[in-house]
Amino acid sequence: MKDIIISNNIKYIGADDKDIELFENQYKVSNGISYNSYVIIDEKIAVLDTIDERKTEEWLENLEKTLNGKTPDYLIISHLEPDHAYNIETIINKYPNIKLVGNNKTFIFLPQFFDITNLAERKIEVKDGDILDLGKHKLRFIMAPMVHWPEVMVEYEEYEKVLFSADAFGKFGTLDTEEDWDCEARRYYFNIVGKYGMQVQALLKKVSTFDIKMICPLHGPILKENLTHYINKYDIWSKYEVESDGVYIACASIHGNTYNACKKLKEILEKNGASKVVLADLSKEDFAEAVEDSFRYGKIIFAASTYNMEVFTPMRNLLLDLKEKNYQNRKVGIIENGTWAPNSGKIIKEILSTMKNIEIVEPTVTIKSTLKKTDMEKLEMLAEAILK
Repeated sequence: MKDIIISNNIKYIGADDKDIELFENQYKVSNGISYNSYVIIDEKIAVLDTIDERKTEEWLENLEKTLNGKTPDYLIISHLEPDHAYNIETIINKYPNIKLVGNNKTFIFLPQFFDITNLAERKIEVKDGDILDLGKHKLRFIMAPMVHWPEVMVEYEEYEKVLFSADAFGKFGTLDTEEDWDCEARRYYFNIVGKYGMQVQALLKKVSTFDIKMICPLHGPILKENLTHYINKYDIWSKYEVESDGVYIACASIHGNTYNACKKLKEILEKNGASKVVLADLSKEDFAEAVEDSFRYGKIIFAASTYNMEVFTPMRNLLLDLKEKNYQNRKVGIIENGTWAPNSGKIIKEILSTMKNIEIVEPTVTIKSTLKKTDMEKLEMLAEAILK
């Protein structure tokens, strides 16, 4: 991995993981993931978070090279999830006098992961607004509970004006991956942090008064330019607002007949002036991307076959996941299909009724087995209603 330059006194010691197949054992990461860790060199030396077990050896090499014979004074524990905290015990064993800096929740959870001797003497417990003086560099601690664990905190370094943002502003992909930030940051946000929009808004409010020149997350690239863009995206996402104009069609089709109806609807929508129409086959689509697009667009069509008098499993899974992630503020159309008793539309509506501010437009389009000429009028009406 190429050297990641932050500043003369703030060093990157993280690592790229190009071999991982599933992040958190569920999210596909075709371009891998980075585990970010940092060191601030001053009169006192602070290490900001450790790294995942998978990259322990590389992290230790980076740490030793950066320290160049010096001894770190503090380990800042921003987040206890194992992809960032696995090596807490490793660094204690290597540097027995290092102090652990965290908040009350940090030290409640820490013994659940590690059996650390003399923890009471070793820990430094900080609260919202507390400052750790390293010399020129001063770390101000900002509590960020449920972004996305209860113990999460971020740090603002006042001298170089750097926000160490924990999992906020993170993205999938290694640091040497050249790709658009928005797409993989959006997929990361809605699948991992998305449920906690209110808490993200609280964090954005806290840091809005700071003069931020750089954002250093625990995953993804260091953000140095056009910070307004990234902060604005987080503001939109955490308010559950519509980001992109267009229609997202999420289709769960057993034998392809429901999908054929969705293809026809896509044609009608485009003919009627829809700026963008995205059609996804939920049986083949990356599930995390389906979640991402359901939040990205303001107009959604949920189309599904009836299955065991319920709704076909991929659609049920998507809807329940969206409910868990606090899905809201969307305009929705429904297509159902069934041979003897179409019922999927009813189940979709029942699940949507548990969500906040979901406008269901009529008509619900009912297809019996295959799309027929007599169904076209209702598809036209649905297209008109969703675009109105």
